[in-house]
Amino acid sequence: MTAGTRRRGRRRRPPRQRPGSAPGRGCRPRGAPGRCHAGSYRGKRRGEPGGGHGGGRGPLSAEGIRGGAGSSQLSAVPGAAAVTVVAVERYLAQAPPAARSHYWYDLTLADSARRHRCHLEPRFNALVQRARLRPGTRVRLTRCSYRYDEKRLNHGFLCLEGLERAGDGDTAVADTPPDGLCPLQPLRGDRRHYLPLWNNEDPYGDVWVRDKPPVQVDVDVSKLTNLGHLEMTWRSRVHFPPLLVRILHKSRLRYYGKPEKKMDMAYFEVADGSGMMSMVLWNSLCPEWYHTMKVGSVLLLEKYAIKTSFPFKTHPTPGDSQMKKFATIEISLNGRDPPTEISIIPEDMVKPEWGLPEVKYRFITRSELEDLPNNHTCDVIGLVTFVGRAERARKREQGEDFWLYRWAHAIDGTSDQPFILELFATSQPDVFERIHPMTYLVCTQMRVIRNLTENPSRTIYLTTSNESQIFITGWHKGQPYAKDDKVKNFIQWTKSQSESDQIKKTIIGGYYPFPRPPESFLKYSESVLKPIGEIGKEIEDLHYREHKQIAVQGIISAIRYKSWSNAAEEAPGGELLQVQCVRVNAIALKQCVQDSGWEEQIWQGTHTRKAGMGQIGWGYQEGVSDTPETEETGRTCDSWQSDLWAQVKDKLINYLHHSKIFPESIPCKFDYVHKDFLLQQYNLLAAVHQPIEARTAKNISEFKRAHGLGYYEVTVLGVNHDIAIDVAFLPLFCPDNPHLFQLEDIQNDTLLSCMSCISACQQKATSSEKLHDTFPLSDEIVKAAKDLDGKHVVCILDICHLGDDKVEVFLSKIYKTMEPGVLDPV
Repeated sequence: MTAGTRRRGRRRRPPRQRPGSAPGRGCRPRGAPGRCHAGSYRGKRRGEPGGGHGGGRGPLSAEGIRGGAGSSQLSAVPGAAAVTVVAVERYLAQAPPAARSHYWYDLTLADSARRHRCHLEPRFNALVQRARLRPGTRVRLTRCSYRYDEKRLNHGFLCLEGLERAGDGDTAVADTPPDGLCPLQPLRGDRRHYLPLWNNEDPYGDVWVRDKPPVQVDVDVSKLTNLGHLEMTWRSRVHFPPLLVRILHKSRLRYYGKPEKKMDMAYFEVADGSGMMSMVLWNSLCPEWYHTMKVGSVLLLEKYAIKTSFPFKTHPTPGDSQMKKFATIEISLNGRDPPTEISIIPEDMVKPEWGLPEVKYRFITRSELEDLPNNHTCDVIGLVTFVGRAERARKREQGEDFWLYRWAHAIDGTSDQPFILELFATSQPDVFERIHPMTYLVCTQMRVIRNLTENPSRTIYLTTSNESQIFITGWHKGQPYAKDDKVKNFIQWTKSQSESDQIKKTIIGGYYPFPRPPESFLKYSESVLKPIGEIGKEIEDLHYREHKQIAVQGIISAIRYKSWSNAAEEAPGGELLQVQCVRVNAIALKQCVQDSGWEEQIWQGTHTRKAGMGQIGWGYQEGVSDTPETEETGRTCDSWQSDLWAQVKDKLINYLHHSKIFPESIPCKFDYVHKDFLLQQYNLLAAVHQPIEARTAKNISEFKRAHGLGYYEVTVLGVNHDIAIDVAFLPLFCPDNPHLFQLEDIQNDTLLSCMSCISACQQKATSSEKLHDTFPLSDEIVKAAKDLDGKHVVCILDICHLGDDKVEVFLSKIYKTMEPGVLDPV
């Protein structure tokens, strides 16, 4: 038996339209028959593709269907009732090259009786891209049309051209699935499958076969060829003998969902006894075989093709450095021309005499990482102590494609420092979305990143490559790395650890400012500088969970401290806000600093590194009154403002307020009991609405915050004194996990260092019950702010869209302009 693809009869297709020509669909211009007016839409007859299912009256009822082939209006009245968005699905648009959007969206709408799949008018794409229209949203339909696809017989779809948001709710929806093909295909155009909603690297939908079972295959060794022989003879042959190989490396999906590439593609590195070669899986074979082809799998290939290797493809670093690499050609697996036959050989049927190499790895320990050069490739295993929220980064300016990534920390017992891991999506969404603290994490083909132009002592980290694979607890069984000695050593170490002690140190989610900005602004390109008046446009253009770093010139003009307590309630718009004026206990604060050892690392330059409290400039001495009142101009117990700000703040032409802190911004302590809820909060929104019973009544603000009693609001005045912006600064400290945010990362930034160190000691003392009242705006903070009074600085801002209208703007770094053309850290 052989599991594989079979040649199908090929139909002749009409010639393709040339770029720029009108699409061949029944998309009527405005005012033409077939367009509904406000308050009505055209439904589908039961059994038509994309039609609804169910009965009864309502916005999606069958009784609302009107019109037909002989009518001048294809319309139906939906009624005024709201419906629920059950699913939002994305796919490549088929439109002229000048079209504004490269993607289309289909929605599944439902009420209590039925569901219906509809196409969203592209001008509403922004609602999806900013998570304002998402699964679970309640909407009212106000305008729609029915469009026939002129390239397909009896095929059409409902197009939503007007809708109103009716809130979010837990209204029950019909359980009946929508009519149509199974697996579901996009309503418009001829795309075979949907894309994931938020990136282009992950498989999505039922078209992707989860796992094809191994088959019993009789391997006739006498008929096999090998990779070395193929390299020597491929030019003289059209058909090639069967090939038996083992997969050593697997890439994430490539060219998947790109408008200019009408193909899916993934490549693998396969090997036999003669060496290693690239193998490419094309188009329809990707959904059929990508999940099944795993690292370590043994393949019997027949009717494959040999092509010249793509010159710009990345290559993994093999675990066996002595293995010969055949880099000039690659194996091509296609669904046709010829249709490749693929068989997976069960591991227990693999015979030693076949000479297939074992998968080898390059595992390192954390203690070995410090000595590795930049760009070195390695594999790691560790216990996860921190995992950040999923974020996205735009691949190209103004483009619609994004990288999906998150940060994680993992420890292995060989160092007091964790592995810091930048994890991009690796086409393993089930694993990527389930990474949580206390899981055993394996990452392969990771690259070492250390900034060679910066201080070599700055923290290094690891990032994924195109060939990286990630695995967590529950996915380790049967993986080839289980035999590796360093993996076995790690497992032995975990057995000696106390789970209750380790879980106290675990953190999940929130704002994670890493990697830190460079020590000098000259390392940046001037292109990151934005006029302060354009920040609003930058924020408006952000997509959901898009993270971006920008720089603005300005003047630090005011600082306010804002604190929250466990009893603080979420303010309107999701802001956590409770302002308090608190008092100082200087003796306890001094003891906190000395106990914590912060004086060893606080600052260089203007401060003595090892000294008493008065020497390092905290401004407190024993016996000094703890009364916070001051006669100093512009200063209150929890705020400071410059003289310049007092003069210009009422004359601004624009004042932007972006200092809100949202629950999603705050890292919180990991709670294993509510693991699934926390993962849901810090992953991206799902494409399909979860039923009520699948969700919890917990609120993210109920969980214990991982650091800080509060945060700072900083006002930056534009250099032309006409525009200002409020931004937030979140002190970088976590007492239970001191390696999460390291103070030395901002040691050359005096103002931010002061705010972080004061907050660090404040929290440490509070947690140990040494300090109950703290004056957050210390003399040191005020002194550092006054040193900048009236001076031009460059502020690095981290901005991230959290969905709906929630956007966080954090101050990450301040550079002072010493003289024209020179920028140094404050």
